[in-house]
Parts: sequence; structure tokens; C-alpha cells
Amino acid sequence: MALRRLLSLAGAAALIAVASGPAHSDPGDDTPVTWQITGVTLDALAGLTADGYDVVRYHDGDAVVLGDSRVADRLRADGFTPSFHDTVYKDPAPVTTAADTYYGGYHTVDAHEAHLDQVAAAHPDLATVYDIGDSWLKTQGRGGHDIKAICLTRKTDGDCALSPDSAKPRFTVVAQIHAREVATGEIAWKWIDSLVNGYGTDPAVTTLMDTTEMWVVPIANPDGVDIVASGGDQPVLHRKNANDSDGSCVGVDLNRNSSFEWGADSSNPCAQTYQGPQAASEPEVTALEDLFRRIHPDQRGTNPTDPAPVDARDVFVSLHSYGDYIIVPWGYTEDTSPNDAALRGLGAAMAESNGYLVGTNGDTVGYSTSGTTDDMTYGELGVASFTFEIGDGGWGSCSGFLPAYDCVDSQLWPENRGALMTAAQAAAAPYAA
Repeated sequence: MALRRLLSLAGAAALIAVASGPAHSDPGDDTPVTWQITGVTLDALAGLTADGYDVVRYHDGDAVVLGDSRVADRLRADGFTPSFHDTVYKDPAPVTTAADTYYGGYHTVDAHEAHLDQVAAAHPDLATVYDIGDSWLKTQGRGGHDIKAICLTRKTDGDCALSPDSAKPRFTVVAQIHAREVATGEIAWKWIDSLVNGYGTDPAVTTLMDTTEMWVVPIANPDGVDIVASGGDQPVLHRKNANDSDGSCVGVDLNRNSSFEWGADSSNPCAQTYQGPQAASEPEVTALEDLFRRIHPDQRGTNPTDPAPVDARDVFVSLHSYGDYIIVPWGYTEDTSPNDAALRGLGAAMAESNGYLVGTNGDTVGYSTSGTTDDMTYGELGVASFTFEIGDGGWGSCSGFLPAYDCVDSQLWPENRGALMTAAQAAAAPYAA
């Protein structure tokens, strides 16, 4: 997109982020930080979200809200007592980074796109890249991006076809659907590299690549990531896509815009969880859902109580930040899914690697979410589906939406590589005991 347009969107997003959450302990400081408030009921939590606060974490009555000192003042005016919780910006490593990186080493959208093409060119027997659709800005003729997916397997005839009737089971990973959750795109990058570089040298990877297709969408929200990266060493804390058709606030939350059980989240365009004007209104969501329907068979009935059969196949993981959680369906209701025991069982197997807490929204983040990606892949297609909330829910350099880049190599990738391997290895029979 044109630089002027990108900077305009970034500026608008920055203003929204500041207006929607709290910040530093100095009342005159406009640096965003996180604030903790206690004694928050579920009704009060819903009110905070409806009022445009950026609530990034909630558990057992404690909420963490993102923003600057003006947001802290708003919280006080609304009867809360915010206390400083953690910084948002961690000190980036004092190194010279390449032109296609930001904030100490995180890769831009252009770098991710080039990476996929480079992997496919270097490993034509293992990788196929697809253009699955357009970002919102591209649909408007204002720059934007293609949304790219890569299929990874030891290819034989018919592999990596856009058909649900594949010979091999499939494991799909989607990252950075929320733009500011920057570590998730890096985990996807490293997952891709671990598969192609490990083929023929790592026995477990080789067996996996011989028997299973791995599909990866490393950047599901490219326009949003452009906005984030435009901040350089102070990334813009933009969560949503770049849809500015409302005229006052930028973006729709793509993980509240799914066609499945849409409509119970925020109708406020300035809210971080704005669900959009209708289900699947955003081209990024349409692109993802079209891909899911083309590569995963429909294995579940239409009734919420219909389980996926025990011989159903395929696994899906949506990567998010943060909290150290593995979340199982449902998101839209506190009722457990008809495959709850099997989903928790596979979640526990994955958690042997990363140590994350496994459970439903109520067990983990503490609130319901409608119109989510993993509810769609499980609810419509019967794919065993999970959300990973990557990163420490406490404080420090490896916590939050913007962990220091060296945390990817030192903590976030090592603890999640095994979890992703477990998920992929289960793709043939995820519901089997």
C-alpha cells in the first residue's frame, strides 16, 4: 500500500489503542502498559468491553487492561482501582536488523510472503504455495496483500490439492489473525522451516511429512500486521484488520467474524472485539473459511450436540497471544462440546510439551467468544480444533503481545515445537482413545 495510506491507518489505529486501554503510572505519559483491576464480575467485564476498553486478560475476577494513563484515569472514574501490571514494549535487542524486520527481528508481511516462495522454490518436492484470497485493502484497490497458505508434505500424486478428499490426513495452523500478536507469525515461520529442514534428517519429521499434509497460513491478517510493523521498535498495538469503512475506527476483529455462531460479541466499531456488520463480512475470513472447506471434509452434523465421529480426521490450531493456554471448543457457549473428553485428551498430550493449561474459555480466559475460527472448523467441519494462547500471562520480557524477539528462540518456539508435532501426529485419528 502507499506509505501515506499506511501511516494514516497506523495513526488512526494508535489513537484507538490509546483510547481503548490504560497506560503508564505517570498520568502524563501516553506510553501504553497493562493495568490490573480486581473484583470484576462477568457483567462488569462485558461492560468494560462494550465501553471500548482493551481487556487483554481475565481470570477469577481479575482483569488486565491495556492502555495509557488516560485509560487508567477512565477506569478510576468508572469506579475501579487500576494498578500497574507490566510494560508492553520490551527493550528490543540493540542490533541492526534487516529492512524486512522490526522490533528486534520480527518479520514483516513482505518477508513472510518471500519466505513461503523461497521454501517452495528450494523444496518443490515438499512445498506448495497457494494464494487463498485478498486482504481488505486489496479488495478496495488500496494496496494490501494476497493471503498466502503453504502445504508441506512429501508430495506424491494428488497431494496438496484443494480438495477435502485427500489421501493423507491434514493439520492446519493459522497465525497472526490478530495482528499485534507478533510471536505467533514467528512460530509459524519456524514450524515451516522445521518441517522442510528436518525432512530426511529428523526421523519424526520425516515420518510425519511422508504421511500427513501440514497447511500453514502464517499471516492471516496482513493489512493489520503492516499497521503493527509501521511502528518499528514501538509496534502499533493494532489487533483488527484495516477496514476503515466505519469512518471513525479502524478494523474488524477477524476472530469474531466467523460464519459460525456469529453475533454475540461487540457491535461497537471502536471495540477491540468488534464483530463486524455481519457474519464473514471480511475478505480475510472468507478466504480462510473457503480454504478450510476445500481441504477438510465435513464430518459433523448440524446439531450442537452432534459429535464428530471417532474415526474423523484432521486437526486445526489457531495461534494467539497470550496466557499459556490450550483452549478447546466451544467459545460461543459455556456448554461443553460433544467431543469434549477427546479434545481435552489431545490438548493434554500437547501440553506435555508446552505446559499450558487446557480447557474451555471458562476454564482459561474466563469469558465467551462468538464467531471464532476454531469454533467454525470444529462446529461446521468436525475438525479437532484448538486455540493456543502463546506466551506468559504474567510479566517480564517474554510476556504480553510484544515479547522481546529473543524470547521466540529461547522460550516460545522450543516449548511449542513439540506441541505442534503432537497435534500433527494426531491428524489421522484425533478423537481415538
